[in-house]
Amino acid sequence: MLTGFLQFLFSGLTVGATYALAALGFAIIYNASRVINFAQGEFIMLGGMAAVALTGLGIPLPVSIVLAIAVAGAVGALIEKFAIEPAGRADVVPLIIITIGASLVVRGLVQVLLGKGTHALGAFSGEKPFVIAGATLLPQSLWVLGVAALVVAALGWFFGYTRQGKAMLGTSHNMLAAELVGINTRSVLLLSFVLSGALGALGGILLAPITYTSYDVGIMLGLKGFVAATLGGLGSATGAVVGGLLLGLLEAMTAGYISSAYKDAMPFVLILLVLFFMPSGLFGAKTTDRV
Repeated sequence: MLTGFLQFLFSGLTVGATYALAALGFAIIYNASRVINFAQGEFIMLGGMAAVALTGLGIPLPVSIVLAIAVAGAVGALIEKFAIEPAGRADVVPLIIITIGASLVVRGLVQVLLGKGTHALGAFSGEKPFVIAGATLLPQSLWVLGVAALVVAALGWFFGYTRQGKAMLGTSHNMLAAELVGINTRSVLLLSFVLSGALGALGGILLAPITYTSYDVGIMLGLKGFVAATLGGLGSATGAVVGGLLLGLLEAMTAGYISSAYKDAMPFVLILLVLFFMPSGLFGAKTTDRV
């Protein structure tokens, strides 16, 4: 009984940490522009696929990881510069449609350049599992959890102690006021897409040795990242982390104690419940204004 619970717990936390990174990407862009970036899943896919392609060329794994993150960050910058910026101050819905179109373009290019096959990335530090009370924990899972924790800490430092981080926070609270005090909100939006791309790629790279990767994995991972961000409260970094971990645990427990056939349905049931009973999420801003 305990062994099974621990096994599901380890699995849920591992996948949930990846969802948390995806949800953080959603939160960063939403704060900067109030746009929900549905290309986030493609950043996750791009990180894993680029790392696999680069290691296949004989480039050492650490260098491949850095380059793959840089590629995803550059793609994020290109999407903002050539798709979002030309739209100017368009309404939210057209901007969301633009991000969906961008995701289709990225997915199509990866399919053409790297193929439709499923690929594996080598584990970072071996595949011999640790045994804890009868349950097994892969070393790669520790990498996922450890790196995710470091990323959360680094983002906390960035937003709390750097000029650019504070500019992003100011823009998220009030864009007009931020512009009036001299903050370049366009550069903030560009940086938010770069950070979002890098975070998504990192999640995809960390997860690739466990679940493999292909050109279409970003669809479901992106949707689950969105559910995690909504569950925690869109725009809340704390909510993104909590929502991602909670979603991963719910999925794992559903697969373990009910049926794996319902695992992928859980996020969509959850988002319906959130939208009906808690539209602002666990940590979202509560407003009582009426128009």
